[in-house]
Amino acid sequence: MTKTPVVPKDLQENYTSWHFSPAIISGDFLFCAGCTGRRLDGTISPDIAGQAEQSFLTIEKSLKEAGLTFDNIVEMTTYHVGLQEHLSDFMTVKDKFIKEPYPAWTAVGVSELAVSGAIIEIKVIANRNS
Repeated sequence: MTKTPVVPKDLQENYTSWHFSPAIISGDFLFCAGCTGRRLDGTISPDIAGQAEQSFLTIEKSLKEAGLTFDNIVEMTTYHVGLQEHLSDFMTVKDKFIKEPYPAWTAVGVSELAVSGAIIEIKVIANRNS
């Protein structure tokens, strides 16, 4: 099966230095790598709302590069440091980006993430034909 990397210009560093595709097309699907709330300048918001919004904005870059929108998302997995503590605030931000019909969603509590200071990481799968 053919795999085609999707690398928005702003995310080229991920591909070059970290050796992973921000997203990859395989068949009818776009698989987006997990996105934390880290901004392009390397800073990160101290709160869940700021980090969640930045995570979704980063995901949006890969979706757009592939000609897709949030409406194409069929599955979403979120990883949270302090899941119960900030789930309500996360859902408020999520609902700005994710509309009905809602994708399948799994929220997982974790002890830490790869980016220092990150408390949220979001990964999605989008169907290119939906």
